[in-house]
Amino acid sequence: MFDVRYHALSLVAVFVALVVGLLLGVAIGDAGLVSGAEKSLRKTLRGDVRQAQRERDDARDQVALSLRYQRESYPLLVNGRLTDRNIGLLFLGKPSVALAGDVRDALRGSGGTLTGTLALRLPADLGAIAGAAGSTRYSAIAARAALLEPFGQRIGAQLVAPGGRLLRRQKQVLFPTRAGQVGPFDVVVIARLPRTIDDAAARAAAATLESGLVSGITGSGAIAVGVEPTGTTPSSVPWFRSRDLATVDDMGDIAGAAALVFALGGAQGSFGTGPYASSLLPDAASITPN
Repeated sequence: MFDVRYHALSLVAVFVALVVGLLLGVAIGDAGLVSGAEKSLRKTLRGDVRQAQRERDDARDQVALSLRYQRESYPLLVNGRLTDRNIGLLFLGKPSVALAGDVRDALRGSGGTLTGTLALRLPADLGAIAGAAGSTRYSAIAARAALLEPFGQRIGAQLVAPGGRLLRRQKQVLFPTRAGQVGPFDVVVIARLPRTIDDAAARAAAATLESGLVSGITGSGAIAVGVEPTGTTPSSVPWFRSRDLATVDDMGDIAGAAALVFALGGAQGSFGTGPYASSLLPDAASITPN
């Protein structure tokens, strides 16, 4: 969860020490050629190396202290903000074990529970969806593309509402990879990682089904937050924002974990460090007190 980029300072200091060591080795190789000026230079360089090492050690200590502060203050920051909320994690396509772990870590101490993780099968198997639809109108979905969006909306709504007869019929077809319960969830974390669907018709069907699911969730009044790991390319933040979802683009960092908890609590915006982020965290005025 924690960012280790600051360790680059240590690497720079070590590199300087190695270069200086090579220079000193060459100079010492022929003692007869070492002048007073060269001895003075060597002494100065040794001093510079020792200073660089001290600065490296100080920087390392500061990084360790900063990480310790983040770890110990995080539970205080998120304590009880999602008390008794059932939280679902929905992958639109292939799931990520690492991202699921980041979401689970972010929720620790918040009072919320990750009660279900689902991965939507993409491209969708329209024949299997039709077969599982029983006597409903969606039994014709393979031949009637116009049914796909309202179908997605009903499934999305049933992910966050009790009942869910259609969802129970379709869960094996739509979410063959899943863990825990299949709703109802109070709030939903949505991940849409980069993927490739070569067939144009299958790609269009996937896009329609995704949009229907998200609009079904948000149209039911439930909070949904779009997330992705730091550095995801291409980013799905514009896709999420076009559907009025709050977003977090730096899952895996402690700031991203905090932003997720705040967004699940109702904070709106694009949070993180990526090109589409408006801020690292929500402003204090937008965060509902515990």
